[in-house]
Amino acid sequence: MAKTKAQAEAMRRYDRQTLYGPRDALELVKTLAHAKFDESVDAVFTLGIDARNADQLIRGTVSLPHGTGKSVRVLVFADGEHAREAEGSGADIVGGKELAEEISAGRELDFDIAIATPDMMPHVGKLGPILGPRGLMPNPKSGTVTPDVAKAVGEFKAGRVEYRNDRYGNVHIPVGKVSFDSSQLVENFGAVADEISRARPSSAKGRFMRNVAVSSTMGPGVGVDPNGVEELVKELR
Repeated sequence: MAKTKAQAEAMRRYDRQTLYGPRDALELVKTLAHAKFDESVDAVFTLGIDARNADQLIRGTVSLPHGTGKSVRVLVFADGEHAREAEGSGADIVGGKELAEEISAGRELDFDIAIATPDMMPHVGKLGPILGPRGLMPNPKSGTVTPDVAKAVGEFKAGRVEYRNDRYGNVHIPVGKVSFDSSQLVENFGAVADEISRARPSSAKGRFMRNVAVSSTMGPGVGVDPNGVEELVKELR
């Protein structure tokens, strides 16, 4: 794909072979952003795991101190009192068995996170082929299958995000917006790096964080020194 003039200019403004410290890398990402909208800032961690082994899969959630900078639409599968709690906590879509059946029948809904109470999972589980490929299937490991739906909705609305490795051992995760102060991006990035470090499987061998990069939605990737990431995590703990 041909680069735009703005993208080509951005690529000339930094050394693609250099690994920057986290603070310098995030500041650089802000200066390289060129879109007319407020671009997201994302981080990619390439981990020393074998994604073919179930005991080395990385999945969970992390709360960003300064949120993601975007509005999150939450769907909750619940009924009775749990449904009322979800509605009261700001869930955008709430429903029980009937909602699951509607989605199964092809109803299109716009949401970013799906949460379910445990008793709903026999119905929600049937939606695996629909929600799974989109990364929206509720899962206890990510805190999206829980009886405390009010707490879960509040946390995801406030900036809790899910993460999981892809088949290549990479974890892609947002850490804010270009409009954020550099200090906010650093604190969000540090929280993510800390969480991923703690999630290291006991069976993983060698260096865990092998490569790290940050970028804005339309900007080039900036390499981050893994040693600097480890130092930042220690500093922020």
